Amino acid sequence: MKIEERKRAARTSLFKAVFPGETNHYNTLFGGTALHWMDEVAFIAATRFSRQKVVTVSSDKINFNQPIPSGSLVEFDAQIGMVGRSSIEVIVDVYTEDMYSDKRIKAVSGRFVLVAVDENTKATPLRSLEI
Repeated sequence: MKIEERKRAARTSLFKAVFPGETNHYNTLFGGTALHWMDEVAFIAATRFSRQKVVTVSSDKINFNQPIPSGSLVEFDAQIGMVGRSSIEVIVDVYTEDMYSDKRIKAVSGRFVLVAVDENTKATPLRSLEI
């Protein structure tokens, strides 16, 4: 499979509902919880892309543009960006929508880099990807 086809096939969405136990004193989603869920969907997308063991090595440019209130539905959309010798960039956009209306906005975005690892957790090249 060619690299662009792999990228398209690896696109991953994850949906969550925000409940009161996941919110702060402003009744909005904890930033750390959002990051946890973003890292999870980035991991899934990178694994689907590479079909190898991967670990997160960095998160960067996390922009919290809108608060995510309790009672919201949240979609995490992960897409593969740049691919290196052993690294995979995953762009994650987070959309929030009201449960009872069509209102939907992009609330958070971020960039994660994951690296393929071997059985000793050392970086290893991504297996033969057609470019």
